[in-house]
Amino acid sequence: MSFTGLSQNDRKNMLHAAGVSSVDELFADIPSGIQITKLEGLPRAVSEMEAERAAAAIENENHLFRKTFLGAGAYNHYVPPVVDEIASRSEFYTSYTPYQPEVSQGTLGAVFEFQTMMSRLTGMDLTNASMYDGATSMAESAMMALRTNGRSRILVSRGVHPNYRKVLETYAWASGFQIAEIPLTRGVTDIIKCRELAGNDTSAVIIQSPNFFGLIEDIPSFAEVTGGVSSILITVVAEAMSLGLLRGPGELGADVVCGEIQSFGNYLNFGGPYAGYISAKKEFMRRIPGRLAGETSDSEGNRVYTLTLQTREQHIRREKATSNICTNEGLIALRTAVYLSLIGVKLKELAELNHKTACYLHNRLKESGIETLHINTPFFNEFLIKPADCGKVISGFNQKDINPGLDISKLYPEYKGCILVCATEMLTKDDADEYVSIIGGCR
Repeated sequence: MSFTGLSQNDRKNMLHAAGVSSVDELFADIPSGIQITKLEGLPRAVSEMEAERAAAAIENENHLFRKTFLGAGAYNHYVPPVVDEIASRSEFYTSYTPYQPEVSQGTLGAVFEFQTMMSRLTGMDLTNASMYDGATSMAESAMMALRTNGRSRILVSRGVHPNYRKVLETYAWASGFQIAEIPLTRGVTDIIKCRELAGNDTSAVIIQSPNFFGLIEDIPSFAEVTGGVSSILITVVAEAMSLGLLRGPGELGADVVCGEIQSFGNYLNFGGPYAGYISAKKEFMRRIPGRLAGETSDSEGNRVYTLTLQTREQHIRREKATSNICTNEGLIALRTAVYLSLIGVKLKELAELNHKTACYLHNRLKESGIETLHINTPFFNEFLIKPADCGKVISGFNQKDINPGLDISKLYPEYKGCILVCATEMLTKDDADEYVSIIGGCR
């Protein structure tokens, strides 16, 4: 935590190497109006021990819930200890980008397994070697669609995670394409409005299933719409656990599947690091961002792994890159591969347990008189409730050190007073009964 600054001699030598006589000359190309010459309000310099004490004081202020019913894109699933054990081995933990396949067979093999598992779960032909997170994987999927058909407009459902849509808007601002929002009807994407909005300028339609409210979208109907205008259907899966129970979107007509893999072997970690993925049909192989690890044979006929495709690396000029998103979350993808290899065919049973847990809580709340929304639409893990007093409910649960879910009124004003509740295998029937009891006392 300590910092050692440059000496005057260090500074002089660096300026000389840069071919300038002063720091001002070095930054002369930056307009003076945006240059900062002095930092105000910085605290005094402290010793390493003082800094550690200050950090510890901040850490002690962190509030950890003993139970959580919060989902909304980050899900509390059990991580078997062996995932930590394998992922913490030095050959994995310290590995970097596998530029040299002859010395990176372990890393490449793990990536190849990850790609294979995700392709099978999503029902697609190929998967890239992971990405930063679900939000950037969706935005990069949209960019891939734009590169593929040269059109300029993306339709995105209002049921897609709000943070994902914000990232897409940033990409649109920087790249100059247009975004149109497809409204919701009874909590799911309005297929009629989608048909009206889709046209010859539509590059892709983006939906999420399960959507932000946990509701299952009718993927085949949207595939019919995109097929009618020769555009691309991108399906987001933010809760990867749902892939253990639902048919892969690729089997239902999606052209591209993207999302987040945090649910498979990765902790909540206060929001990261996570990892995203893009799975696609084989015709997108040379347009997909990131990397593809492939299997081949060496000169002696042994099975070996290599980077089949690198769409952007340091040795590829920026303007010729398929995408400038370059670092894959290799360690997070490794954890996912280890987790899935351990769970294996039991993934379906685990996903069913998640669904049954959420259904039990949903039904108990409904029986107790709490309003549950969109009750006739299938859901996975998450659902919306509308208690009499949302603020009072959240406060009551916080006093019990329980996170009751997400008040979504800021994200969706039309759902004012509603709470998005999530239940995974980490919760028991007793936990669900306790939830019902507490919410009943908050009326």
